Amino acid sequence: MRFPHRETVERIRQEYPVGCRVELLRMDDPQAPPIGTCGTVIGVDDTGSVMVRWDNGSGLHVVYGEDECRKVVE
Repeated sequence: MRFPHRETVERIRQEYPVGCRVELLRMDDPQAPPIGTCGTVIGVDDTGSVMVRWDNGSGLHVVYGEDECRKVVE
């Protein structure tokens, strides 16, 4: 896996600030929460992965370039 440039990571941090709500669209992991699960962003790591506290209790990250989520406007 290639890591994103620093500028890309900063853009992701701007797009998904701590506390924003997201919905899972795609995750390639057998332990993934169900598609459509919502959660709260707790940060973005240096690899560009969005760290989420999912409402179902899961803590799996949305991996940059592999998984997909979207911001939820509440």
